[in-house]
Amino acid sequence: MTATGTAAQVTTFATNTALSTWSIANDFLLVIILFALLFVFAWYVGRGPFVALLLSFYSAYATYSIFPYLSLLPTEPAMTASLAHAGVYLAFVFIFFLIMRRVIVSDFLYINTFGLIVLSLVGAAFLIVLAAHTFSLVDFYTITPAIADFLTPAKYFFWWFSAPAVGLLFFAR
Repeated sequence: MTATGTAAQVTTFATNTALSTWSIANDFLLVIILFALLFVFAWYVGRGPFVALLLSFYSAYATYSIFPYLSLLPTEPAMTASLAHAGVYLAFVFIFFLIMRRVIVSDFLYINTFGLIVLSLVGAAFLIVLAAHTFSLVDFYTITPAIADFLTPAKYFFWWFSAPAVGLLFFAR
């Protein structure tokens, strides 16, 4: 085989590998972005605020689900309705984060790096599942088939919803 033939094979292999990697990354882009945001938040702000944020997701959902004024929010178009509902939920997350941050004051909370990665990943999955089931994310954003099979079926909602709490049980010390 000639040097030109070998170089062509290497180039073809590199191109195919790069395209495959980009395709996988593109399929999981939403998970990757949310994971990175949660991980960076925990890394730079601290473990205590990260735990407070994860717990505020639950408190906010409980309050959001019984909020009596949801019927006043817009229903059309789908994106506006979803963003309005998500905005109410995020307002509750912010309020409960402030409350939880005052309660969770331990700077001696320990979560190792592996635990932080797992908690960030399940936190990202939690947010995607919540957005898909509660805020009708699928009405205006196409979730790729690669993650739709794992996150959007209704039968998995409970498990993804519980994952951050179970992760905190095992990883936060």
